[in-house]
Amino acid sequence: MEIPVFELQRPFESGVTGPDELGDAAWWFVFQGDRLLLQREGGEFAPPAMRRIEMLGVEVISRHYLGQLDGRHCYGVDAAGAEPPPGLEPRHLFGLGERMDQDLYLLAGRTFQILEWDRKHRFCGRCGTATEYRRNERARRCPQCELTVFPRLTPAMMALVRRDRQILLARSPRFPKGFYSVLAGFAEPGETMEACVRREVREEVSLEVENIRYFGSQPWPFPHSLMMAYTCDYAGGELRVDDDELEHADWFEPEALPPVPGEMSIAGHLIRWFVREVTGR
Repeated sequence: MEIPVFELQRPFESGVTGPDELGDAAWWFVFQGDRLLLQREGGEFAPPAMRRIEMLGVEVISRHYLGQLDGRHCYGVDAAGAEPPPGLEPRHLFGLGERMDQDLYLLAGRTFQILEWDRKHRFCGRCGTATEYRRNERARRCPQCELTVFPRLTPAMMALVRRDRQILLARSPRFPKGFYSVLAGFAEPGETMEACVRREVREEVSLEVENIRYFGSQPWPFPHSLMMAYTCDYAGGELRVDDDELEHADWFEPEALPPVPGEMSIAGHLIRWFVREVTGR
């Protein structure tokens, strides 16, 4: 089984505390809300590279050191305002993966998750006191009750359900018109990922599955998930769609697939793996 790799390919040294001064230009992953500010370079996008964030002319709410990518320092920035500075375009991460260098895209996703965590934990969830950012670790700490909060991930599963030469695909009301993908859902407390696969498939389409096998994982910054993908076989049941979760679901053969996710989604890798397994192509 081919395992997709959603990891940084160039050397990356993660860090929390950056240098006092930058000798060379750094990558700046600047978000205004959920939009990343990017420079267009031909048909692709890239974050601005410069020595000082002040050169962009944005109001900085918070700044987070990420580490070094192939020797170049990287920062994430939460910026105020809705209008981008001249020369930069605001882009949502979703759908951007195939128009950016993969390493830069993965770091942009990491940045978005860090910023979302930072925005949502500026006050203590126990006593309401303003929290403080700890210098030497990625954490916010309450000075009153000492509650410390680290960035958290939400585990989620993605399941390719196979029945002989057919694959089960579904569409959510949130998808673009005509677009389908494999089933997905969040794990519940005390639940294994395999149990999550069985439960989600049963809840969403009333089917039973067996032979659950791990396929691969992908960080998914929408907003803070770790997506774990599995393949499984149809074991019984009649297809009935949960209208609260899905708009439609059906069985498809590899020669007649609808529009599906691309290279930067592990769902797309699952589907292409199935096509190769069935057709040899």
